[in-house]
Amino acid sequence: MASSPPYPPYPGAAPGGTPRHPHWWQRPAVRYGAMVTLLALSGLVILALVREQTGTRGFLVGLGLAVLPVPLLLAAFRWLGRVEPGPWRNLLFAFAWGACAAALIAIVANSFATRWIATATADPAGADTLGATVIAPVVEETAKAAAVLLLFLFRRRDFHGILGGVVAAGFTATGFAFTENVLYLGNAFGTDQLTGGSGIASGTAATFFVRIVMSPFAHPLFTVLTGIGFGAAALAADRQRVRRVLLPLAGLLLAMGMHALWNGSATLGQFGFIAVYGAFMVPAFGLLTWLVVWTRQRELRTVRTELPAYAVAGWLRPAEPFALGSMRARRLARKFAREHGGRPAARAVAQYEAYATSLAFLRHRGRAGKAGADFVTRERELLLELWRRRAAARPALEHAARLTAPPVPYGAGWAYGPVPARWPAQGQPPYPAYGENPYRR
Repeated sequence: MASSPPYPPYPGAAPGGTPRHPHWWQRPAVRYGAMVTLLALSGLVILALVREQTGTRGFLVGLGLAVLPVPLLLAAFRWLGRVEPGPWRNLLFAFAWGACAAALIAIVANSFATRWIATATADPAGADTLGATVIAPVVEETAKAAAVLLLFLFRRRDFHGILGGVVAAGFTATGFAFTENVLYLGNAFGTDQLTGGSGIASGTAATFFVRIVMSPFAHPLFTVLTGIGFGAAALAADRQRVRRVLLPLAGLLLAMGMHALWNGSATLGQFGFIAVYGAFMVPAFGLLTWLVVWTRQRELRTVRTELPAYAVAGWLRPAEPFALGSMRARRLARKFAREHGGRPAARAVAQYEAYATSLAFLRHRGRAGKAGADFVTRERELLLELWRRRAAARPALEHAARLTAPPVPYGAGWAYGPVPARWPAQGQPPYPAYGENPYRR
């Protein structure tokens, strides 16, 4: 296992080893094509099934109402992941998997299991109750967890900790809830068309209030527990194989249990539902919200703690660790870059922030003895990505640091934010030389 070196090699050092050419089935284009095809087919099938059950008018009404909470939920999860934003393709995959593949698996498996139990027991009412409280939580949470598992296995470089798992799980569950809400609201509207219900007393209004107003966070809340399990597993060392398996399973079992309790509350009558909602769901939502916000702040502290070593080594300027550890400073840096260099400059600054955060987390794992065997290679890759974007990022970050932190006197000069671990003697070059000063103008 590699440990974090005190000073990274100079940019331009050739990486060791010769990369092997992957087999045709390992090529990214093949994998992307297969996944897009799978999700597209799942989407077409689920569209046909939902439309068949709700009718065209019911489908359109359900679609229009179910989409309302989606932007708010996605924005909330995206905000949580802004410390180290993952690629949009990962988030799009998670949402599409939840809305298409997971929803299709749930509809088919739940229907089959409920019919089989009803046939075997000759008790349709009992089969429906068992299906809602036992079968549905197991099937649905497993189907949603598959998306987080795929990202955990094949996108580990974008999956660094608890927040990564929370964001992936949240996007997946939001997609799943969207499709499920279309189905429920469409069916309620169809029933109202047959019975003449309308207005506040209609089934559509009641379904909208329960699923969209009261509990839009229900499915995300369940699946976030699975995401926390995968995120905790991502923080474990490679040698801790048992922990890396048990933590996701524990999160999945908790998600199933909470989902079963939520579904089971509907069988307890109106007051049972309200009791479970007020005594369990709302406190659980508040606790998990506090946990992920606290984790977000801790990750920012990790950035501020780990990056000064790279400032001492000359890869970052002294103000950058503080600016990169403040979400306000990051936002101001992107704004400054957009005003002075346009969208390409703002995009470069955003990428610089993301790569620097990944570098801080990588070094943190290395110092804790949890980095993988590719630590040095990955560190070099991240440093070179920062190096390519330094022209746009450094002025913007220094500007943001001046606006967000008071100057702290140190020796003969001034620095913003945390002071680097070591400062050169007066009269010496401000940054270590690697043969040439990387900051020479």
